Amino acid sequence: MSWLAIDQGTTSTRAILVDAAGTARRLGSWTHARSHPSPGRVEHDPRELLAHVARGIEAGRAAGARGWALANQGESCLAWDAATGEPVSPVIVWQDARTAADCARLEREGAAPLVAERAGLPLDPYFSAAKLGWILREIPRAAELAARGRLRMGTTDAFFRDRLTGRFETDLATASRTSLMHLATGRWDPDLCSLFGVPIGALPAITPVSGDLGAAAGLPLGAAIADQQAALYGHGCRSPGAAKITFGTGAFALALAGDRPPAAGTGPLPTVAWAEAGAAPVYALEGGVYAAAAALDWARGLGLFDDFAALEAAPPGSRLERGLAFVPALAGLACPHWDRGARGAWLGLTLETGAADMMQALLEGIAYRTAEVLARMPVTGPVAIDGGLSRSPRFCRLLADILRRPVRVAEEAERTALGLAMLAAETAGAHVALPAGGQMIEPDPDWPDLEDRFARARALAQARWM
Repeated sequence: MSWLAIDQGTTSTRAILVDAAGTARRLGSWTHARSHPSPGRVEHDPRELLAHVARGIEAGRAAGARGWALANQGESCLAWDAATGEPVSPVIVWQDARTAADCARLEREGAAPLVAERAGLPLDPYFSAAKLGWILREIPRAAELAARGRLRMGTTDAFFRDRLTGRFETDLATASRTSLMHLATGRWDPDLCSLFGVPIGALPAITPVSGDLGAAAGLPLGAAIADQQAALYGHGCRSPGAAKITFGTGAFALALAGDRPPAAGTGPLPTVAWAEAGAAPVYALEGGVYAAAAALDWARGLGLFDDFAALEAAPPGSRLERGLAFVPALAGLACPHWDRGARGAWLGLTLETGAADMMQALLEGIAYRTAEVLARMPVTGPVAIDGGLSRSPRFCRLLADILRRPVRVAEEAERTALGLAMLAAETAGAHVALPAGGQMIEPDPDWPDLEDRFARARALAQARWM
């Protein structure tokens, strides 16, 4: 008995079959285009993403999956025609910063306290609300459809579910990432929708993350949830303080908070972790680093390294201690700074600096930024990690040293898929086992105390020198 997990991410869509023992087998992976039509803008073609999700479902059906589950990018969103299903906008990706000026204007107008009180989120272009307002304001076809009552808007999962299952719905965890949902009630908030210029009638119904969510190609959809929350579930985090970090395009830490929404602040953000069918919501704190693997891909494109094996060969020791720092603010700074104007920076370059030194500094920079996030969270015990960078022994060792806490590296790297399969199986009255074990890396007590030095480097990256 197995379940299909569709992980629709920033760079690819992956179809993964998970059996009752928790063993994952990849059925297919399809990369998609990511366009940058102008500085700060990041887009996908909705039709391409939809085709890849449908292809994954067909692969799962052919492999004998009992049902399927869907993970989405979280904050990426679009608009489409309710009558034809055709998109009227690109997918505006979570990394997109086109609404920075809109968010700054709302900040000046005093809207931040309302958004923090209701949604628990800061005013930042990362979240969906300002993007959806931009679509309605800047794309005439969207405004025309809204006037005729035919506009549908939402995160990518709502588009996939509408087109593939015939049900225009999103899940509670994903909705909590939009800045349009009242975190305490789990409903779209009329005042927030009005603030951002999003017609509440164009938004999908909000459902639990699991249950009877429809069917596509004859396969029942048993779970749908944002990717980071799926990974949290897949790591087996069930008690307050349990935490995971997923190192993908960005690095995202989530720590369970319990059955009440945490207070909003300027650091990690309160969010819905999950809400299973018939059960009360479980909440978490979330904090992100916008560029993790994205920073590595950028550096590889510059020719600083050829393959990831080269990252393991750098001489030991801290480059930051030697005066070389890298701040991975290539798409601005997320938690706890929320500064889209920050820029990535290497500091301390000399004629003796080589490519290996620069890459070591880059890995350290990602780890120090992650430490800034985790320091604001009430984490207990070791931190579980997964994602591409978790396969680098060098990086995992750096992370444990810089976090100053044990790190458990998942043996089964597909924790998002595992969480999806676990949720879908429970909906069907079945069970998917949580794989035991995972390498535990203890921090080096002699690692130098360099947090203040990194903070000074990060402050320089935030300086408005242009």
